Amino acid sequence: MNLLSLDKKRKENTFKNYIIENQKTFYKIAYTYVKNNDDALDIVQEAICKGLSKIKTLKDVELIKPWFYKILINTSIDHIRKNKKYTQERGEVSADNIIDHNIDIEIDIQRALDSLCEEDKTLVILRYFEDMKISDIATILDKNENTIKTRLYKTLKLLKVQINKGV
Repeated sequence: MNLLSLDKKRKENTFKNYIIENQKTFYKIAYTYVKNNDDALDIVQEAICKGLSKIKTLKDVELIKPWFYKILINTSIDHIRKNKKYTQERGEVSADNIIDHNIDIEIDIQRALDSLCEEDKTLVILRYFEDMKISDIATILDKNENTIKTRLYKTLKLLKVQINKGV
């Protein structure tokens, strides 16, 4: 076995372990985009397949998280674009899908998130739902850290306005 195939095997094993350990998180992220169980599962599965096929592009296994999040988010956005008519017909968020003591606030937040463009929505999800560092978000979105900070600040102001007016 040569050195390249050993490196690829190591990357594949690290990737598989990472997927197994974080599968619920990946599902939640995909679900945030499409609000449909089956679609979210399909997106995660497709992202995993893409990840396995592109494993050789992963330069450092320490960067697996931002590398895979980028694949997952792009797969989610691609799914929305391909199924735009379908997602528009699906309608509002069902209260059954929200488990919290204050359903009205959750629905307002979800509606406000849904009113954002995909990139802004991604910023909020990664920063506040996934608790990612600005530097990791910048890596995932191929943007400068200062650009991410500025965009996030503007997006939060917009969200506040949307939530206060009840979207």
